[in-house]
Amino acid sequence: MKSKAITFCMVLVMAGVIMLFTGCEPNVSNDGMAGGTTPIETTQRIETTPGTTETTPRVTETTPVTGDNDINEPAVGETTPTATLFELSMLPDAKIGWGLGRDTDSRNRPIDALTAQRKYGHLCAIFIDADTENKIYLTFDEGYENGHTPLILDALRDKGVNATFFVTYDYCKSQPGLIRRMIDEGHQLANHSYSHPSFPGLSDERVREEILKLHDYVKDNFGYEMRLIRFPMGEFSERVLAVTAELGYRSVFWSFAYVDWQVDNQPPPDEAFRKITAASHPGAVILLHAVSATNAEILPGVIDYWVENGFEMALFE
Repeated sequence: MKSKAITFCMVLVMAGVIMLFTGCEPNVSNDGMAGGTTPIETTQRIETTPGTTETTPRVTETTPVTGDNDINEPAVGETTPTATLFELSMLPDAKIGWGLGRDTDSRNRPIDALTAQRKYGHLCAIFIDADTENKIYLTFDEGYENGHTPLILDALRDKGVNATFFVTYDYCKSQPGLIRRMIDEGHQLANHSYSHPSFPGLSDERVREEILKLHDYVKDNFGYEMRLIRFPMGEFSERVLAVTAELGYRSVFWSFAYVDWQVDNQPPPDEAFRKITAASHPGAVILLHAVSATNAEILPGVIDYWVENGFEMALFE
């Protein structure tokens, strides 16, 4: 399924470009088939993007949502090929800072994540798995090691759960033992860029370099080929998504994150536990930072909560 999803994603870039020439956005009807148009605008989001203090735009629907606000979407990685790759420079290059508002549907799924999945899914972006009843994707960003990753790995091992770790070059270079442990214990290793820049400001060549330098380093030193990336600060553009898809990568964002990265201002464990569990939803892509002492402390209990409430921890296929 993995190779099929990558191939499908690469050829779907053209579909989005064609839509741009006709003034349409790709849409998914209630039967899961691609077609139709949905006008989408950019508005100011309510919360700030993790790692920044700036207010950045989010995408919202301008058409009213009826019923219980459920939106049917393709499963993660499941798409249908319709065309071939096109001139990347033709794609919009406006920087988008990913963040979420507070509106949810009847299954507690963020409306913004569902809307973004529909808007950018054809460019191999993952914000939420909208076609599952119980899967949760647990992910950690690893920019540097703060002493908590071993405890996180211990908790995952003890609970029989696997997660996805997004790593930078500096992290891989300085923590080869932890990288090896992640791989050996069945976790997914993913690209968080070579030097952690904002991708929309980079040329196509620099985007490829940031991805492939780390890709090749991990492959050469650990025998592992990464196929997922998370852009630093969650900043992206349609052009960047297309360049990334052209390399056979899928871009992973999140449908839940909270302020957990400030190492000198950690949230109380009970407050963090309530925040994470209250936001749980089917298809959630959970972003946690491994530098957080609170996350390491509450992770076993959070996993127990998810399991007791019928959720299954999954890896991206």
